Amino acid sequence: MPKLSVRQLALAGKRVFLRADFNVPIDTGTVADDTRLRAVLPTIRYCLDAGASIVLASHLGRPRGRPDPQYSLAPVAARLGELLSMSVPLAPDCVGAVTEARAQALALGQVMLLENLRFHPEEEANDPEFARSLARLADCYVNDAFAAAHRAQASIDAITRFLQPAAAGLLMERELAELGRLLEHPERPLLAILGGAKVSDKLALVEQLLTRVDALAIGGAMAFTFLRAVGHDVGRSLVEPNLVEAARRTLAEGRRRGVRIALPVDAVVAEGLDSARGYAVGIREIPSGLMALDIGPTTAQQFGDLVRSARTVVWNGPMGVFERWPFAEGTLGVATAVAGMHGFSVVGGGDTIAAVQRAGVADRVGFLSTGGGAFLEFLEGRKLPGVEALTDA
Repeated sequence: MPKLSVRQLALAGKRVFLRADFNVPIDTGTVADDTRLRAVLPTIRYCLDAGASIVLASHLGRPRGRPDPQYSLAPVAARLGELLSMSVPLAPDCVGAVTEARAQALALGQVMLLENLRFHPEEEANDPEFARSLARLADCYVNDAFAAAHRAQASIDAITRFLQPAAAGLLMERELAELGRLLEHPERPLLAILGGAKVSDKLALVEQLLTRVDALAIGGAMAFTFLRAVGHDVGRSLVEPNLVEAARRTLAEGRRRGVRIALPVDAVVAEGLDSARGYAVGIREIPSGLMALDIGPTTAQQFGDLVRSARTVVWNGPMGVFERWPFAEGTLGVATAVAGMHGFSVVGGGDTIAAVQRAGVADRVGFLSTGGGAFLEFLEGRKLPGVEALTDA
């Protein structure tokens, strides 16, 4: 069911509770990466231009349900003020009499940021009374926090029982449209590229994708559980032994459905993560004392060929430990191929977005999804609490 959009709200003279995802890295009191802040700016500006005032809300980190200065949103308020060229004061709390008074005192065109929602344990508990307190701060609700939409928490789910209408912000709206396009009517061939560390994190996604894609490329450490399943000795590479049989069944299901599943044919190996260099070997030649930390050049070329033959590509998860230069080539090569394809591409997950940014090709990707867990759960076909809670259009 399509969800109500902020574009459909009568915002003039209203106070908007805007749930954003400002869970960003903070370094020595400043925002180290403002990508998520910039992503919400269009919705903020839209509401202000429509004659509203805004109460912004977000979580930051894991402060364990109590105030902790290192998780204060003060640096976020400062950076938002710079980006918007206006004052964005930080409320001392996200609920309470003082915060309510400050919200009610907001003039049209003004913005206030609430202090970290997770300073209260009731936020993650989806507590209805806490949600009712948040709802008292505004006249209507807008959710632009797709990255947190898979969490049933008070500011995402329970608040919509007390604050209506509940609409999708412009970012949320685009996330749902672009990811829905992947699931409902992609241009084919459709290729999925999966990487990252653990099969356990993505086995359900792999099973779901096999019903939708034409080809699936698996890299990263998770590939080595699949390689073990087909009989390869992969040295000290990361393998989840309890999932080898599940990986074997998945490969068989891919064959049954006629879905090509591409696994690495070579890898860059080293003694460990701190190694100053690595070297490429064939998958059958990984020394017993070494571990694979990136896909090799032949695999990168083969994955690139798959990308170039596709009309739609969805990618989640790096091909290796790309944060370390000796093991970055595979991931950067795939990023370059995805950016150069003739078709529609979607990249999701913080590490994967960081990889395309590091490769300098982020502006050439069709869509960068802000979601990590939400992105994966959406592609798995799961219902997201933050989306389900929104008013139907």
